[in-house]
Amino acid sequence: MAKVLMINGSPDPAGCIHTAMEEAAAILAEQGIEAEELQIGSRDIRGCIACRKCKETGKCVFNDLVNETAPKLAGASGLILGSPVYYGNPNGTILSFVQRLFYSCGLDLRMKVGASIVSCRRGGNSATFEALNQFFGICGMPTAPSSYWNDVHGYTKEDVYRDEEGLQTVRNLALNMAFMIKSIADGKDRYGAPATVTDVFTDFIGGR
Repeated sequence: MAKVLMINGSPDPAGCIHTAMEEAAAILAEQGIEAEELQIGSRDIRGCIACRKCKETGKCVFNDLVNETAPKLAGASGLILGSPVYYGNPNGTILSFVQRLFYSCGLDLRMKVGASIVSCRRGGNSATFEALNQFFGICGMPTAPSSYWNDVHGYTKEDVYRDEEGLQTVRNLALNMAFMIKSIADGKDRYGAPATVTDVFTDFIGGR
């Protein structure tokens, strides 16, 4: 069974992001795809210190939830990142977590389907949505679309339930993600995975 890993950056394990992710998980289940939500928002996650030890060991020098999550990401066909808006940005915990995860794990993430879900009381959603989506393109991950930007509005989960268009957007996202996961799997079986050339590395000072 295909699997989608959902990383919830909210410190509230039953809050707005969880409510939206539950909606997505229900649709994915109907499509025969398992979803696992990983709640990291209340965890003590430090940022990357650019020590580059991961390039020698294949894992982060800080042996915490980031290293525990890498095998889950390796086994997933899709990834959903979720964050509340903090001053027009994703919260610091999810940024530190995903930056370290993507940089240190050494995984081939190409053709794993990515998406993000944002919650806000009023504003800052578009900037936060864009920041989370930046993680996907650089890793060869196609981004699943929806019928609107994937944000839900509200201060509490009860508010999110009243945001009918927001939840509709999340459901459409899950349907599109399921379609893409299945289509990519079929395409790999028929054509193989696309080749990626990485010979060129921009370097303006004559040394790497």
